Amino acid sequence: MKNSGALKVTAQSDREIVMTRVFDAPRSLVFDAYTKPELLKRWLGDGREMGVRGVYREVVRPERLVNTEKFDDAWYPGESLIKATFVEQGGKTTLTATMRYESTEARDAVIKSPMESGVAKSYDKLAELLASGGSPRRERT
Repeated sequence: MKNSGALKVTAQSDREIVMTRVFDAPRSLVFDAYTKPELLKRWLGDGREMGVRGVYREVVRPERLVNTEKFDDAWYPGESLIKATFVEQGGKTTLTATMRYESTEARDAVIKSPMESGVAKSYDKLAELLASGGSPRRERT
C-alpha cells in the first residue's frame, strides 16, 4: 500500500524525519488513541509482529509526547528520539511526529524502508477508529 497523500513525510536536517497528518477529531481523543493500550493496539501496526521498546521522557496531555524508540529487529542502527505534538484547530488535530536518529545513515535507512507506507496504513486505521469516537470495540463471543 502506498501513502494515499494524507500523511506528509519529509526529511529535515541530516538526522530527522517529520511526519504530519490531520485527523478529524479533537486532540484529546487523538492523544488517548496514541497512549491508551486498549486503543493503541486497534490501529498501530500493519499485521507484522514487531518488538519495540523505549522510554517516555515527557508526557504533556494532550499536547506532547517525547520518547525513545528501539526495535528488537531494527533495520537501522541505534535508537530514535520521537517528539509528537497534537495541535487542535476547528475540531481537527494535526499530529506532527519528529524522529531524530543517531546518524544520517540511520535516517537514510529509515527513509529507504517501507516505513512510510506502514505508518500511512496505521494512520488510516487510526482515522477510522477516531471516526467511530474511539469507543472500545465489543468482542464477539
